[in-house]
Amino acid sequence: MKHKLTPGHKIICLNRKASFNYFFLETIEAGISLKGSEVKSLRDGKGSIADSYAVDSNGELFLINSHIPLYRQSSYNNHDPKGNRKLLLNRKEINKLIGKINQEGLTIIPTKMYFLKGKVKVEIAVAKGKKLYDKRQVKKTRDWKREKARLLSKNNK
Repeated sequence: MKHKLTPGHKIICLNRKASFNYFFLETIEAGISLKGSEVKSLRDGKGSIADSYAVDSNGELFLINSHIPLYRQSSYNNHDPKGNRKLLLNRKEINKLIGKINQEGLTIIPTKMYFLKGKVKVEIAVAKGKKLYDKRQVKKTRDWKREKARLLSKNNK
C-alpha cells in the first residue's frame, strides 16, 4: 500500500495490521492532544499505534493503548507512554462517530500517525471487524496476485 508524500507530510507510524483485521468504511483526519515530550519522541520517529483504538468518554474521543516511548532528554516533565490521548475533532464529527459506534457496532481504529505542517495528525477509520473467512480470502487473493506477477515476469524475460 503506497502512501503519497506531500510537502510537509512525514509519516511517523502506520497500523499495517488494521487493513487485514478490519473493513474501513470511512477515514477522517484528526488532531491529537500531546505534551512536549511526546512530540519530541515522535520527531525521533518512535511511536506505535498497532493495538490502539478510540473510545468516547463524556462526548470526547480518546485514543487508547497507543505507545509513545519516553523522551530521554526530558527529566521530570516526562509523559505516560501508554496514556490516553484526546483526539481533536469538531463537535459535529464527534457526534457522527459516536453515533456510528453505538448504533452499528463499529469501531474507530487509527491507521497512521504523521506530521502535517509541524502538527501531529492521526488518520482514524470507522471500521468493521473481519471474520476469519474474510481474512482467508484476502490472503488467497494476495498470494494469487504475487504468483501471477511472478509468472508474468518469467514470461517477459
